[in-house]
This record gives sequence, C-alpha cells and structure tokens, in this order.
Amino acid sequence: MRKTMIWSTVASAMMGVVILAAPAIVTAQGGDAILKPADLAKVLPATVFYRGQSATTQVRNSGGVKFADGYFVMASLVDTSGYSTGVAAKYQAYFINEVPIKIGGQKLAPGAYGIGFIAGSKFIVTDIGAHDLFTVSSSADAAMKRPMPLQVLPDPAHGFRLYSGRQYVVFER
Repeated sequence: MRKTMIWSTVASAMMGVVILAAPAIVTAQGGDAILKPADLAKVLPATVFYRGQSATTQVRNSGGVKFADGYFVMASLVDTSGYSTGVAAKYQAYFINEVPIKIGGQKLAPGAYGIGFIAGSKFIVTDIGAHDLFTVSSSADAAMKRPMPLQVLPDPAHGFRLYSGRQYVVFER
C-alpha cells in the first residue's frame, strides 16, 4: 500500500515536469517563439531612456518574438507620466529589435525606439530622441475576443502582429 502511494506520487511529479517542460521543448525544436510577459521579465530592462528621461517599463504589458536564430523583437508599454502631452501622445511603448525588420512595409534597423498607436488608425515609430522616423496605417481586429493593452500574436498571412487593444500592425523579418 505504501509503495503504491510512493509510486503514484513519483508518477504525478514526473507528469508535472513533462507538462511544464512541453512549451520549452516545442520552442527548442525550431521556429520562432511568441514571448509573453513572463518570458520578457527576464530580459526587459526595468527602466528605459527616451527623450531625456527614464520611463518605467510595464512588463505585465509586454510581448515579443524570439526568432529561431536567437534574436529578439520586444515591446513594452511604459509609464509616460513625466513626459509632455505631445511626447506622451505618440510614445506609448518601448520597442527593441535586434535584427532588421519591416513594420507595415517600412524598414527598421536594429535598435531601440519609441512607438505608439495614434489617432486616425496610425502607428508611429520614433527614435529615442522623439524624432519621427515613419508612420504607417494600423488595422483593427474586430474579431479579437480578449484584447490586451499590448501583445504580440502571429499574423495569419506572414510575420507577427503587434497589438494595442484591437489595433495592430504587422511586422516581419
């Protein structure tokens, strides 16, 4: 009776390890991996520099991609309370890309940027000095069941979608 109980406990523990390790195994087998806030908590900085000030990142509102070759694209909402209203209107998140990507068809070199979804269904990318680099159109995903303040999901056609609520832009390598 006692041995049966011990074996049952061991089997349950081993099953738990397999269940917890399954996502890591799938990611390790190749392909790009969508990163959730828990994944990014280990790599995103707590504060970031933008337009002469430091802003706190909101890791709970972050998302990204780890490409199969190990390079990252990450975004995190930031606390913009210390910024002027003009800067805060277009600087909602910090964006880091380790490889060249395209956002809405526009090329973006590796670096750190300020990004924002602005009026008129537009998405803006600025350098860390708050200078506008480019603006592209964003789209609305009316079918999204549970919008989040910021998240990254795969795009059905190609690449990935960076969402702010139901608004999104597509990015790809």
